[in-house]
Amino acid sequence: MASNSLEKLIHLIETKSVKKLFCCLLLCCSGFSTQLLANTAEATSKSLPETPPSEATAPEIDPNATPTKVRLETNVGNIVIQLNAKKAPESVSNFLAYVAADYYDGLIFHRVINGFMIQGGGFDSDMAKRPTHPPIRNESDNNLSNRIGTIAMARTSDPHSATAQFFINVNNNSNLDYAPGRWGYAVFGEIVEGMNVVNQIKQASTTRHNGYSDVPARPIIILDAVALP
Repeated sequence: MASNSLEKLIHLIETKSVKKLFCCLLLCCSGFSTQLLANTAEATSKSLPETPPSEATAPEIDPNATPTKVRLETNVGNIVIQLNAKKAPESVSNFLAYVAADYYDGLIFHRVINGFMIQGGGFDSDMAKRPTHPPIRNESDNNLSNRIGTIAMARTSDPHSATAQFFINVNNNSNLDYAPGRWGYAVFGEIVEGMNVVNQIKQASTTRHNGYSDVPARPIIILDAVALP
């Protein structure tokens, strides 16, 4: 009888010890796993640098979607541009990237030639440049013509040098269009509201300023550039 009681007691002690040992092991493993995950997350967050807010990326462009509009709010009135993502996807994406980054805010229309075009997006009122993204591919072979009221990418003599600057045609400048053997200036949209503002800008008195010609004597400032649905 005493022998049976002793055996039951030993069995109970062994069972509780095993359970206690098992629980301890489980807690240790759980703590190790939790710390491992925490360390991994911390290492991952350190290895992925944050994207600077100034380096906003352009939204993806669906060429079959309704063209996006951008409103340029200036100190002489607003201009609304309808972008042609189907014909000039890279130029539109590039332009929207600058808009999203507030790049154009505070810049001016720095080159105004009545009977030709008005150009902006490159200088502030002190004729200081801002850094740009890398240049984009010339899309002037898209069958869009530099007619009155269209907007196109400005560039240097290098056909594929366009970055942020643009111009609005105030004349039918077909000589700026693409032709076989000659790159043109890529049209990527047109003015749908505010052509009266464009016509006001083209008539501005101009002067030389910090070594640049055809600069409006009274700064014409882009206060804000806003992407519209």
